Amino acid sequence: MPAHPTAALAPNRPVVSWAIAPALLVCLAAPAFFVVRIAWLGWVLLAAGLLAAWLVERQSRSQTDFAFVAGTGSPAQVAAAQASETSVRRPSILRDASLIAVGLLIVSVIPLKAELDNLAILRFALALGGAVAVPYVISRWVYRDHAIRFPWRGGGRWTTFQWTWLVAVLVLGWLILPFYFITSGVYLNWPVVDTPELIARLFVGVGAVGIWDELFFICTCFALLRRHFADGTANVLQMIVFVSFLWELGYQAWGPLLTIPFALLQGFIFMKTRSLTYVVTVHLLFDAVVFLVLVHAHNPGLLDGIFLV
Repeated sequence: MPAHPTAALAPNRPVVSWAIAPALLVCLAAPAFFVVRIAWLGWVLLAAGLLAAWLVERQSRSQTDFAFVAGTGSPAQVAAAQASETSVRRPSILRDASLIAVGLLIVSVIPLKAELDNLAILRFALALGGAVAVPYVISRWVYRDHAIRFPWRGGGRWTTFQWTWLVAVLVLGWLILPFYFITSGVYLNWPVVDTPELIARLFVGVGAVGIWDELFFICTCFALLRRHFADGTANVLQMIVFVSFLWELGYQAWGPLLTIPFALLQGFIFMKTRSLTYVVTVHLLFDAVVFLVLVHAHNPGLLDGIFLV
């Protein structure tokens, strides 16, 4: 398959640039939608972000055109800039911000309160599935830049450290999650699961949302933001979106003390391993502990001896 230059990362990605303004505005729409739950504020932030992205690109093009016409710099610099401009199109912050905005808009149309009835499951499937599929389709067939990819087989063989981290995730989850869910009372944000059918539905739902988290927050938001900013900046921006979603989903009280480092670690791990399979595995192991804790919290005595709380 031929290379798609616009899917590549921008050269010399800055920690901060003028493009940070539209990116931050778009990402701040997430807490507007999912934390304070003011829909119109989210719409305003998205619109402002896209307008700012258009202005940034317009200014960038104007400066480039002026440099070419005026011939600023040495002849060699002008020639190199012209060659670069024609052979490798820089990623578009307007296009990439619009893809994140579309995903956020789709997710925002449904309440994220955890429910297990058939209608709620269908609602989640359509909204969350659309939030991943629609930006991918636009990127792939409308923008034709292949900016969103899902590298299930990327990264090569897992290292000893990666296997060790999987064990550490289970141990840390076992130590921390029961204390968090039960002492804070946030387990009540999830429905009571006191029958085999409800427990099975919870298991499927927790796992499905966990996989979706990595498809949208990491392979979509983080990947798009990395095209414009240094990895650390892009990771902080995607964390804002990730943690906001988890807040409405139920990880409230002092939950951000857990979800913020988790979101940052998932972005860091993906950046280092380049493997969607690995970050999904990490997330599913963490969510397996979440599932057991929720069952334990709603059914005292059922899983006695497994957890310390």
